[in-house]
Amino acid sequence: MTAQDLYPTRGAAEVITPRQDPVVWGPSAGLESFEQDGFLAIDQLLTDDEVTLYRSELERLIADPSVRADERSIIEPKSQSVRSVFEVHRISELFARLVRDERVVGTARQILGSDVYVHQSRINVKPGFGASGFYWHSDFETWHAEDGLPHMRTVSVSIALTENYDTNGGLMIMPGSHRDFLGCAGATPKDNYKKSLQMQDAGTPSDEALTKMADRHGIRLFTGRAGSATWFDCNAMHGSGDNITPYPRSNVFIVFNSVENAAQEPFAAPIRRPEFIGARDFTPVR
Repeated sequence: MTAQDLYPTRGAAEVITPRQDPVVWGPSAGLESFEQDGFLAIDQLLTDDEVTLYRSELERLIADPSVRADERSIIEPKSQSVRSVFEVHRISELFARLVRDERVVGTARQILGSDVYVHQSRINVKPGFGASGFYWHSDFETWHAEDGLPHMRTVSVSIALTENYDTNGGLMIMPGSHRDFLGCAGATPKDNYKKSLQMQDAGTPSDEALTKMADRHGIRLFTGRAGSATWFDCNAMHGSGDNITPYPRSNVFIVFNSVENAAQEPFAAPIRRPEFIGARDFTPVR
């Protein structure tokens, strides 16, 4: 049975709903800025040697023809290079080990106040010379509408495997935007994920709404060395620009969801997305 829909979206018009859930579900010590802004930047999560190891594994995966041919790989429309590989913790023991690393899963448990499972994992390559960005969106809007997550009890971590400059399409977040849920207008097309993973359409806020949010919250651009990380709330409004520099921006992206917030039926989509995008295995990370 699907839970009450606390966050209506994909209707006839945009609608703003105040957040109904906590931001930090566990002990808040050390997470004050995450509570306030919806994100937490860490200068060095991985050592230089670890970065080298994980970047080599990323490069091995995207060069593997069988990985490229897999449905879990998303191809850049213009260059035909690999843009993302999903469910990476299931196809790589190295990335599975990273998911289990206490520096990673321990922080997720603290923020969410429970055991956690991996709702989604992927490596993003974003090569230089024209890789396209991701338009402004709230991840929770999609995960609620299309995957059936009932509550905002989900957190993401983006771990940089290359330098994040202010020019190569870095992550941008509107600080404090996680406090209100922006329900978007327009129905969800069937198999929307096939298009949205290359270019967001359904679940995209209007220019007017984004302008009001940016005026209210401002925009923070994340830069930093390889090995740095950004934790951010599932409802933070975020996006990234195109990368037209010669310098790639590669990262590993892991989404942890509370085992007490397991996915149900979609709240605003005709069918579930595939499990490699929205997991239906709720086994806790150990």
